[in-house]
Amino acid sequence: MQISQTSFVLSAPDLESCPETPLPEVAFIGRSNVGKSSLLNMLTNRKDLAKTSSRPGHTELLNYFFVPPKSGHLVDLPGYGYASRSKEHRDRFTDLIQSYFTGRENLAHTFILIDSKISLQQIDLDFILWLADLGRPHSLLFTKTDRLKKTPLAKNIAKIEADLSEHYNPLPERILTSSKTGTGKSEILAAIRDAFAASR
Repeated sequence: MQISQTSFVLSAPDLESCPETPLPEVAFIGRSNVGKSSLLNMLTNRKDLAKTSSRPGHTELLNYFFVPPKSGHLVDLPGYGYASRSKEHRDRFTDLIQSYFTGRENLAHTFILIDSKISLQQIDLDFILWLADLGRPHSLLFTKTDRLKKTPLAKNIAKIEADLSEHYNPLPERILTSSKTGTGKSEILAAIRDAFAASR
């Protein structure tokens, strides 16, 4: 599957503003600064499709991108857990994310991004278990794998998987990724293709 012709559609501030379409969609979500926008740009062979920023919490809306020809949409969701935001701001993001996952019928699959360089964060675990309880199909994408050498990377991912296994078994599909090297691109594109096809 190739999604190099993907184009921006709209930014939705709430569930009611999402596109009225029968097309399926796959969502990308993770903690702020996990590399979500860079990953989307890598997948679509675009440098600026999703706006990247050195400032965490840059994505504040549900950003929709169309995958031709009439395949579906990619949805870039706000990052969770950015502590420097005001409580009111964080609560608004939480409400937006919760309403999307509980109410969006078009959602076919979700990719949850996990930083491969650090230990599993409680907020990541909480979100993964919450989404699993909803019964929403999902995969885990370990990001920034180019920033660790092979042995430390393997140990860290094994520890993350072990921590997850204490609460969640069997684990969902897991894909190692790097926006810099393109690692994981073919596997993610295959998962997107399968999600779109399964929802037809």
